[in-house]
Amino acid sequence: MNVAVFGAGYAGLALARRLERRLPPEAELVVVDEDDHHLVQHEIHRAVRRPGVADDLRIPLDDVFDRVEVRQARVTDVDSEAGVATFADGGTLAYDIGAVCLGAETAYYDLPGIEEHGHPLKRLEHAAAIRERFSDIVAAGEGSVVVGGAGLSGIQVAGELAALAREEGVEDSVEVCLLEQEATVAPAFPEQFQTAVAEELAAQGVTVRTGVPVERADADAVHLADGSAVDADLLVWTGGIRGPAALGGERPVVQSGLRLSDDTFVVGDAARVVDEDGAAVPASAQAAVREADVAADNVVRLVEYRLGDRDGFEPRLDRYRFDSLGWLVSVGDGAVAQVGSAVLTGPAAVALKSTVGAGYLTTVGSVRQAVELVREELGPPPGDAAAETPADDHSEAADDTVPVEEGGDDGPAGKS
Repeated sequence: MNVAVFGAGYAGLALARRLERRLPPEAELVVVDEDDHHLVQHEIHRAVRRPGVADDLRIPLDDVFDRVEVRQARVTDVDSEAGVATFADGGTLAYDIGAVCLGAETAYYDLPGIEEHGHPLKRLEHAAAIRERFSDIVAAGEGSVVVGGAGLSGIQVAGELAALAREEGVEDSVEVCLLEQEATVAPAFPEQFQTAVAEELAAQGVTVRTGVPVERADADAVHLADGSAVDADLLVWTGGIRGPAALGGERPVVQSGLRLSDDTFVVGDAARVVDEDGAAVPASAQAAVREADVAADNVVRLVEYRLGDRDGFEPRLDRYRFDSLGWLVSVGDGAVAQVGSAVLTGPAAVALKSTVGAGYLTTVGSVRQAVELVREELGPPPGDAAAETPADDHSEAADDTVPVEEGGDDGPAGKS
């Protein structure tokens, strides 16, 4: 019995870690990812301002698993009916039960010039490219930066760039402008959260324009639907998501059992999940990790059934219900958090963000990286010494701790 997990993002890592503890020994488990590490995606914006943090955001997959075969390959196609995945090098992998956890890719909505001139922010290489272009603007002494899309990803990178402008002493000559086609920033979130985020963006020096869709971009500007244009020496595009190439760029709709076909599940941002109550589930890290709990239960049940005598009907699948733990976004040196009906800003929100990020790292056995993340965010505590940093372990005590930030780009800043 061959069980395959395609992708080692939040959904894939969480699912594979649960399966390796629970699958019967007769089942072989393989994880396929184009990288040899898990990327802490919800912190990637920090690498724009602090390149040194990049190493803390990469978790080597060989350090995470005990009984999993890790295969490094880029998945280009998944035939969910045949149970076969195809790789970029021409190789294939047949599976008995598989889970597509490949996440989402940046959507450009066929807006002229956006993909050509816009920088996405999905990988550490993207963060490095954004920083390099921003450094050119700093060297010139003046310029303008446009971030398209005011979901959480756009908010975070805009805040980082505004903070970097302050650190470089060019805040008065380099403008950071955040564009959103909806009427507010963070349009998918509660009103009190939106208000607090807008205030924090203003405090951090980010100019915000809402209510005007993007139509196109060229090398010098972003052109809006109202006929106006915004100068752009650097364009960062976080305006929406589409499905992975392995699914034809689509995000298939899956119901709360997360099943795409008899043998294939889709978990996380790669799908449009409809939960048990019939509600659309937002693309987020916390949703991906919690969907993985349900998917793991369902995969284990199917494996045990198929390895057994198959008496009676196929086992009933568990169903996923979305229940948000809260939302958290960094804005430069500040942050905004909502937990229940309470909205936090200032040092309390910054501390919560650092704690959540470190808590997630400890769940995947990266205690050292968790300590480094806190040190980078809050500064070293009195008497702190690098030699006192604890060694990594594989503790599972906090395995349900998940980030509360949005896991990807939230919605279109261009077309409706």
